[in-house]
Amino acid sequence: VRLTVDTVRFPDGSEGQLEMIRHVGASAVLPFLGGLSDPDPEVLLVRQYRYASDGYLYEVPAGLPAGPEESWEECAHRELEEETGMRAGKMTPLTRIYTAPGFTDEVVRLFIATNLEPGELSRDPDEFMEVVRVPFSEALEMVRDGRIVDAKSITTILFTDRFVRDNRRGNGPTAP
Repeated sequence: VRLTVDTVRFPDGSEGQLEMIRHVGASAVLPFLGGLSDPDPEVLLVRQYRYASDGYLYEVPAGLPAGPEESWEECAHRELEEETGMRAGKMTPLTRIYTAPGFTDEVVRLFIATNLEPGELSRDPDEFMEVVRVPFSEALEMVRDGRIVDAKSITTILFTDRFVRDNRRGNGPTAP
């Protein structure tokens, strides 16, 4: 990350200074163990220690690109395998989100992963996490009852439920 203080011209023509945290961005992925059209497929989450939250959070696997040559989809594939030990046969892009546009330009690209097969865990030394398998309905309940409070995870889970799973049931708008 890089912190800057920028002089900004606002829409009304006035000027002011704003702090900005510049961030390379990330990919996040919701891995499905079953098929998307299964009644209640299992998904993988990680329960990860986060210093900023003073404890553990339930999250979808996510991370930063390995370098400027790595695409967001390649990043999602790599992070999925590193954090869960699973490889995706198919990676489907969902959308992108600004995490906190009031002070950072960080954008997270969201994906769902299907057709999983075993791969290799390869966690960073500062990653303390466990992989958790839950039915998709439980992941939704975890959002509802506050066990999942991470914004990228909430967005990925709810976006998938509303625009991917609902569409496959014939109830929603066109899926991506």
